[in-house]
Amino acid sequence: MSNPNPVPLTILLVEDDEVDIMNVKRAFKKNNISNQLVVAHNGIEALEILRSDVPDKPNPKIILLDLNMPRMGGIEFLKEIRQDPELSSLFVFVMTTSNEDGDKIDAFNLNVAGYILKPLSMDRFIAAVSTLNSFWTLCEYPE
Repeated sequence: MSNPNPVPLTILLVEDDEVDIMNVKRAFKKNNISNQLVVAHNGIEALEILRSDVPDKPNPKIILLDLNMPRMGGIEFLKEIRQDPELSSLFVFVMTTSNEDGDKIDAFNLNVAGYILKPLSMDRFIAAVSTLNSFWTLCEYPE
């Protein structure tokens, strides 16, 4: 029997652009999404968060991932987590400005749950985040 009031999943946003970070936070607020949002500014920072053994550390099940970032880009980050038995089952949604077929192919070959082009308008972005919220709210996750 599933829990009628599950604890909202923690979501890790891996994004280097401060405007995009603010847009995601705004879209969460507009959609009344109560999930904790943890922000990493590149793949290396995201791996540090995911692999940290600090008590009460965030334990995200879902990652919103930009592809074009300094230090470690999104595809490199995906390759890293897919090779890690502790992290390989994370749900990853790419949210990027890259409309390159090569990026899409690489991302899907690394088992992303979805590939979303960053929309230009805030209304479309809020709608996209609402759809994502519906998806991850519907899904059941192992403990």
